Amino acid sequence: MVKIRLTRIGRHKEPIYRIVAADHKYARDGRYIDQIGYYDPSKGIENATIDEEKAIYWLNQGALYSDTLKTILSSKGLIKKAKESRPEANKKAKVVKTGAKK
Repeated sequence: MVKIRLTRIGRHKEPIYRIVAADHKYARDGRYIDQIGYYDPSKGIENATIDEEKAIYWLNQGALYSDTLKTILSSKGLIKKAKESRPEANKKAKVVKTGAKK
């Protein structure tokens, strides 16, 4: 299962986080599949840098996200964009019944 989450980098008491897509089995600061962006909590959520194409790709692939990333992604409008850009195969198809009589 792929998760979009934060990995900690930065100095002592000055954290900076990478936003990454990683397998849920990997350690928090360990290996990751793809780097999506950066987040500096001292500057606020508005200044988080995110590659929108990569984020939408991983969300459409079914990646889960942490609570903090839910706030960041929704403030950038990426969760809504990902839902709108899903392929037609993933959307619920309308079932039309034909009234064929015998």
